[in-house]
Amino acid sequence: MSDAEILQVRNISLSFKGVKAISDLSFSVRRGEICALIGPNGAGKSSLLNVLNGVYRPDSGELIFESERLRRVHPLEAARRGIGRTFQNNALFKKMSVVDNLLTGLSRYMRSGFLEQALGLPRARREARLFRERAEEVLEFLELQPWRDVEVGSLAYGLQKRVELGRALIAAPRLLLLDEPMAGMNAEEKREMSRFIADINRDLDTTVVLIEHDIGVVMGLSAHVVVLDYGRKVGDGTPAEVQANPEVIAAYLGTVH
Repeated sequence: MSDAEILQVRNISLSFKGVKAISDLSFSVRRGEICALIGPNGAGKSSLLNVLNGVYRPDSGELIFESERLRRVHPLEAARRGIGRTFQNNALFKKMSVVDNLLTGLSRYMRSGFLEQALGLPRARREARLFRERAEEVLEFLELQPWRDVEVGSLAYGLQKRVELGRALIAAPRLLLLDEPMAGMNAEEKREMSRFIADINRDLDTTVVLIEHDIGVVMGLSAHVVVLDYGRKVGDGTPAEVQANPEVIAAYLGTVH
């Protein structure tokens, strides 16, 4: 694995009750790039993200992250290794404030025990202070300060998606997996989200792998595009290369108006 590559997917296959979701898939992601996964519904894109962060265990193949083979990785271990993740549907705590939702993204890193927290012992106080400082940094980066103490459930949909992005970002992942971060957004919300993703990639030096159906967004934001069709790879290259690939056009791009 080259130092320029942060992730290698090698011959990954995944099936559910005998039905192939991913078939012998291989590709690599370079450190510091934005890589888009595109393809029709049911192409295996979300299943692949679930493999990358340990929700699903593949039937065969291997993952190499930061030059280390990941064997039987679990979501908690993946997060601790530096892999962050958002999901298609917001999994936010709607009755909690924006800042408290962000802080849930750090709960797995807590070292102080319940009794230490209840008694306000030094380690618990120090940890709470550091977590709060990190949350404030993310609030500022994603321009969420005006809604800091607002219940998430009362926010507009685009803002909720930004809060979920912040919750994945708060642990400072080296690889950020975004599952349709712009689904259901209007054009202005998509422009804003695209700007924040580009800022995360450029300013925080975070490698991004995202699933997105809006081809205009993909072509404007990504340096690298991987195209899936029924679980197999039919395209892998720059946006221009993918757009010119006849197999991609037949499988996907030709159906987009």
